[in-house]
Amino acid sequence: MFAKISRYRKLPDEVTVDVNGQRLESKSLRLLPEVTGTFLHTIEDGDRLDHLAYKYYKQPRKWWRICDANPEFLSPPALLGKVPIVTERFPLTFSGTGSAPWAMLLARMASLVGVEDTWLAEDEASVVITYNQMSIQSADLADALAMAGFAVEQPQSIGRTGKQIVIPPDVVG
Repeated sequence: MFAKISRYRKLPDEVTVDVNGQRLESKSLRLLPEVTGTFLHTIEDGDRLDHLAYKYYKQPRKWWRICDANPEFLSPPALLGKVPIVTERFPLTFSGTGSAPWAMLLARMASLVGVEDTWLAEDEASVVITYNQMSIQSADLADALAMAGFAVEQPQSIGRTGKQIVIPPDVVG
């Protein structure tokens, strides 16, 4: 059962039969509508889809219109950069003697549980790490970098903040 204001309510019903012969009822696939409009919103820390929908449409329940207009994101949280996998740049200086042991550092970081990818930034003064926040935290990564003989500055998030998303007009086609 769907609410009167649900965009799924008017979809036709489907009935399929599973391998055991049971009838399963569901709704047809909802295809993304063609969205026109070029208004852009720059993501800020703390943005929420319901708040953006209220800001632009005066109706917080229309957050899904913003999601429909940005189909390159697989989930509503990903649209705002609120996902478990994040990327941060860790500015470093090597406090030891000789040249910095970058290969050893990259191998050590890649071996940590939760680290998805690690690479040396083009400036060769920072390491970029993609990791799962549910397995390891930024502070743990900074500690591991420091244990390898590097002085670590404040990490910089490489996320959706400052990036733009499409806000479509409030017209249902």
